[in-house]
Amino acid sequence: MTGTLRLTWVQPEDLIGHELRQADEDGRDAGDVRDRWRAAGGAPAPARAGASAEPAPPRLRALAERLLDELAALPSPLAAAEPLDWPSIAAACPALGHLSAAGPGPARRGTPGLPAGDASGSAGPPRGDAGEVARSRAAAGAAPTEDAARTAWPGRAPRPDDTYGDALHPRPSGQPPRTGAAPGGAPQTDRPGRPPRTAAGPPEHAPHAHPPRTAAAPGEDALHAAWLGRAAGCLLGKPVEKLPLDAIRALARATGNWPLADWFTARGVPAELAAAHPWNRRSAATSLAENIDGMPEDDDLNYPLLGLVLLRRHGRRFTTADVGALWLDELPAGRTFTAERVAYRNLLCGVEPPLTAVRRNPFREWIGAAIRADVHGWTNPGAPAAAAEQAFRDAALSHTANGVYSAMFVAATVAAAAGGDAGVHEALAAGLAVVPPRSRLAGAVRLGIAAARAEADFDRAVDRIHHAYGALHWVHAVPNAALLAAALTHADGDFTGSVCRAVSGGLDTDSNGATAGSVAGLLAGAPDALPERWTTPLKNRLATSVAGFDGVGFDTLARLTVEEALRP
Repeated sequence: MTGTLRLTWVQPEDLIGHELRQADEDGRDAGDVRDRWRAAGGAPAPARAGASAEPAPPRLRALAERLLDELAALPSPLAAAEPLDWPSIAAACPALGHLSAAGPGPARRGTPGLPAGDASGSAGPPRGDAGEVARSRAAAGAAPTEDAARTAWPGRAPRPDDTYGDALHPRPSGQPPRTGAAPGGAPQTDRPGRPPRTAAGPPEHAPHAHPPRTAAAPGEDALHAAWLGRAAGCLLGKPVEKLPLDAIRALARATGNWPLADWFTARGVPAELAAAHPWNRRSAATSLAENIDGMPEDDDLNYPLLGLVLLRRHGRRFTTADVGALWLDELPAGRTFTAERVAYRNLLCGVEPPLTAVRRNPFREWIGAAIRADVHGWTNPGAPAAAAEQAFRDAALSHTANGVYSAMFVAATVAAAAGGDAGVHEALAAGLAVVPPRSRLAGAVRLGIAAARAEADFDRAVDRIHHAYGALHWVHAVPNAALLAAALTHADGDFTGSVCRAVSGGLDTDSNGATAGSVAGLLAGAPDALPERWTTPLKNRLATSVAGFDGVGFDTLARLTVEEALRP
């Protein structure tokens, strides 16, 4: 007997149900396709798993493939509010206006679309520009067809040599000294008992000119805290990933850990409750208080590692094709999920970016691109628009519309927090400013912030979010963006409050915990500003299947990230 391999997230008979749901969400009229699928004996999408238990017969699988293509051709009434191409996104967001002329992607002297008189060849705005955060604050307030995707595709550029093949090899330029400051060198404001931030930031620079690099910006200690925060928040959420909200609350209450303030534990959980709501099968052995021993592998850490390798190989002018090539070189297919797995499959089938994001990919507006975005914010401190544009190029391999906006939102929020002159609320405003304001994701961020401000009890804010977006999949970018914004707002910059609120709200618990931890870690400014109960169990050790990084320390990752932030 050969057995049956049920590969998750790529089987046509499973994808069709998710695409029908996606059609409902973006207003496409999919009634005829749904009726034909059901009449043929097709099943709905698996509720929480990546594949149905049994494979479909050949005739049904062939029908699913045809119907997926039909659904992709249906027009969306949300196309105007949720643009796909960079010029349209930039036109919708005043905070991105100074990037719209050159557009995304590598800008070279003499490249069409590069503003006249640009001698620097910069693809984005000045980095470390304090005025950009201010501009972002002021501005916050179709089912993609293959033709539309081609329109969104930025121009290609020659692939530079891979100068640093060993990702852990220090650059010849040396290592900047450690500091206890935030990446911009400014004191913190949004943490109880800490001195306020100063209003001053780095000097303004002429458009499209790189600011001078200094050892004080960015601060290695702040980036060390961001890496640790991302790991701790992810690890906190791992044992309850995929569990419904009531199960998370019940498990924590059973051990006296509600409101959530510490690691989950199985000790003291009644047997009947544990049987009704088992911990995440893959994570329970490495993510409960009693068994944590370093940071186990997770895609929420693998992708920032890959982003770091991407920047070391190609610099900030990387193309989306560079991202795809890197995945094929360094990312095991079995470590991809949802939209990333579909994009990976498309690459192997010879599909070129950005069609990789749209061809039979019903997960293109889920959270996957957002978990790849932190590194773009870390390496663009104080420049949220530049971080968002960089995140756009990364996200375009696998996502569109709200899936891309979620990555831009995270990258810009992180960049503002990394700049040193923004607190958590200013950082969120900078993130919102790079999202098309009429999009569902922008509405979700606004709802999350409003709910957090309106409710002293965070559980009630979470209930508002689940009521508003309960029909969406738990991995969809829209509800997760609302929850992330609510958690960061309600915690007001406190590290423990940020990660615990993000995880306690359910949905994609490890991903939201990771991003919240990254932002709050930056605001804390240094590893020793994070409570030891979150950092000590990590043992400065990260497990990963990304070649050359298994067992790497977070201090080493911070040093490598500083080098990329300082690179022109």
